[in-house]
Amino acid sequence: MRYQLLGSLRVTTERGTSAVKARNMEVLLATLLVRANEVVPVPQLGFEIWGDAPPRRHLAAIHVYISRLRKLLADGRPESAIVTQSPGYVLRLGPEDRLDSDEFQQLMQTGRAAARDGRTEQAAAAFEEALALWRGPALGDLRSGPILEGFTTWAEEARLECLGMHVETGLATGRHRELIGRLYSLVAEHPLHEAFHRQLMIALYRSERQADALRVYRAAHRTITAELGIEPGRALREVQRAILLSDRRLDLLRPQWGERSGPAEPADRSERAERPDRAERSDRIERQAAA
Repeated sequence: MRYQLLGSLRVTTERGTSAVKARNMEVLLATLLVRANEVVPVPQLGFEIWGDAPPRRHLAAIHVYISRLRKLLADGRPESAIVTQSPGYVLRLGPEDRLDSDEFQQLMQTGRAAARDGRTEQAAAAFEEALALWRGPALGDLRSGPILEGFTTWAEEARLECLGMHVETGLATGRHRELIGRLYSLVAEHPLHEAFHRQLMIALYRSERQADALRVYRAAHRTITAELGIEPGRALREVQRAILLSDRRLDLLRPQWGERSGPAEPADRSERAERPDRAERSDRIERQAAA
């Protein structure tokens, strides 16, 4: 059996794919899946479904929902997937069952490990496969109590992390030109996510579009200062400075797996000495970006 949470809730059995149409049952099943193999107390299930205003016969209603879900998930099994265990219920995943959020996490771990080992193509493949599991926002438009809210928040943050890592692998393997359109879309969707601005600036710079890269920084600076009242982070500022200086090491940046994102300071005086010679070109690029 396959359970899918990365999009609207779906269950796939040998009979095909189905969705739970009754909202209360959908919330109940989603909560049990998010906490798969863990006991969820009955009061917590009630709070997920009705908040702090449950109906008078809510315990009987939960019992009915569980009974209907057991029939839905039977799929010819000798034992029910949903087990009564004090003080509530637990949905046990069998050896052949699959939960897409677990698969997503496993692929993320595979991608991170490959990236750390320098196997960039394998990392890119793992991140791409992980992103392909998503069919829309986690749990669709289903929102309820703290368990489901916490899961959807985590899932969206994890998806953004995966997107960022996938882009890093693309930059590291020379696919900067084909990433530009996608990064412009990501920047528009997530204007306060500085990593996407940084990656777009690098992709534009490597595509010989320095002025456009600096325009991206200016736009990011305006948005961040207007929305948050702070300056952009160090990583974004360092990339802007590197572009102004035409820092050759900008072309040699490798995927940033949670490390500082800008180029390092010059290690020797010869590199420092080259910077004043680039001042005139940097001024020209700045004037073009401001135009």
